[in-house]
Amino acid sequence: MLRFGILSTAKIGRELVVPAIQDAENCVVAAIASRDLSKARAMAERFSVPHTFGSYQEMLASDLIDAVYIPLPTSQHIEWTIKAADAGKHVLCEKPMSLKASEIDAVIAARDRNKVLISEAFMVTYSPVWHKVRSLLQEGAIGRLRHVQGAFTYYNRDATNMRNKPELGGGGLPDIGVYPTITTRFVTGKEPIRVQASTDRDPEFGTDIYSSVRADFGDFELSFYISTQLAARQVMVFHGDKGFIEVKSPFNADRYGAEELELTNQNHSQSQHFRFQDARQYKLEVEAFSRAATGETEEVVTLESSVNNQKLIDAIYRASEKDGWEPV
Repeated sequence: MLRFGILSTAKIGRELVVPAIQDAENCVVAAIASRDLSKARAMAERFSVPHTFGSYQEMLASDLIDAVYIPLPTSQHIEWTIKAADAGKHVLCEKPMSLKASEIDAVIAARDRNKVLISEAFMVTYSPVWHKVRSLLQEGAIGRLRHVQGAFTYYNRDATNMRNKPELGGGGLPDIGVYPTITTRFVTGKEPIRVQASTDRDPEFGTDIYSSVRADFGDFELSFYISTQLAARQVMVFHGDKGFIEVKSPFNADRYGAEELELTNQNHSQSQHFRFQDARQYKLEVEAFSRAATGETEEVVTLESSVNNQKLIDAIYRASEKDGWEPV
């Protein structure tokens, strides 16, 4: 059993990842750390976790844990991932790993010198719906892929929310723009060459709240829009010359609808529905991470993939400041 320490009592950990670890077959939450010890103790009591720490560094120094899950604000991901690796702990860090691709080089160096596993927590890459999309594309179910279209939006103008605080790494692209990019890259195995984009910012918060993106992958294009101030919507469509695949609720199926996809042929005379009941992608994520951390052969999100995903996000920001194409 891989023993996880949770670095902070952040909501995503409380509501999604810690329950997933506790339900997993090969890992367990052994400790929770918070700068406010009372918060750590309250969360530990809720989940029957045996150990608590009043500082992050104290937990990292402990031999009670083997791995760390980091749900801190994005601006702190690089710092604490490196500290955890230097303490000899495996690291599952919430996305995005960083706000700049170049910063991930230091994490790769920490991984290599400490011989630990470090992975960005893209739960979607462990979801059966996305593995099905990948297999359908590999089988040629829609023929030649020409276009991928996506959307991910929600509405949040809470000034106290970290997503609306640029100093904490807030903004639409770091929060949700990474999903159309990682899933497209995951299922196609392709990397973008260049990008065009436009981005709007909130006049009060200063964060990016809307982006419209066109990315050239050579053989096909990806176009998507994301927003933190639009009615909630998620969709991804993979369009080929022999048919198309529509992923109905591609990222947060529990909140946006059923986790399913529809494969439709060229002239709409036939369609197939694939539904995945209670897929529990966070549980699949931590189980896969635990297997990889303990030496088993397992596909996880590599830091090299994280660099490439962030390079695209970085290029979208640059492209938003100019007309025309921006190289990735």
